[in-house]
Amino acid sequence: MNRYLQPTWFIDSDNSEVRDWALETTAGANTPNERAALLYDDVRDRIRYDPYNLVANPEAYRASAVLRSTSNWCIPKALLLAAGARVVGIPSRLGFADVLNHLASDKLRATMDNELFVRHGFTELHLDGRWLRVTPTFNRELCDRFGLVPLEFDGHHDALFHPFDRAGNLHMEYVYYYPTAADLPLDEILDDLRAAYGDIVGEADRHAGDADRHDPVFHD
Repeated sequence: MNRYLQPTWFIDSDNSEVRDWALETTAGANTPNERAALLYDDVRDRIRYDPYNLVANPEAYRASAVLRSTSNWCIPKALLLAAGARVVGIPSRLGFADVLNHLASDKLRATMDNELFVRHGFTELHLDGRWLRVTPTFNRELCDRFGLVPLEFDGHHDALFHPFDRAGNLHMEYVYYYPTAADLPLDEILDDLRAAYGDIVGEADRHAGDADRHDPVFHD
């Protein structure tokens, strides 16, 4: 369990900015569960979800770099939550899954040329003697805009994507879980993304920031 508490190159929980953020965010919380829920809420809404923000530069995936970003995608957001958890003594690791996003926009589907979203990233937190799966991906503003129910995490139960939106339409379907990791296997993930989508990383670099301008995430 100790390895899930230690800083790594990507999960740089020993970085002063990351430590200050995590301690400030959880100030006043009395239990690990409360601290975990506060960190989750902050990561979810602090960083706007942007599926076009994929880059190959490893530096961009360090928790300290993610903390300074204003928009990012699922894996960096999950990584930042993992780092914050380790700062406050909560064991954490990274989880990955292939999911079907039934509400993805035509623009996003065209970019990916595939209905399966491979390597969706989430965080696993060890609380109450068991691992909880939580995904801080979609910020509240995005959910409100597209009729989704924002994922809430109470510190005691899993918080994975909802299978349906507010109108009862199919939303997310988990189809495969990968082994968990104590640190980010970036090369392996980029290889999987390129195998599934071609040069998606280069394409993402060219369209970084589009999520704010062109509503590319979900169908209206």
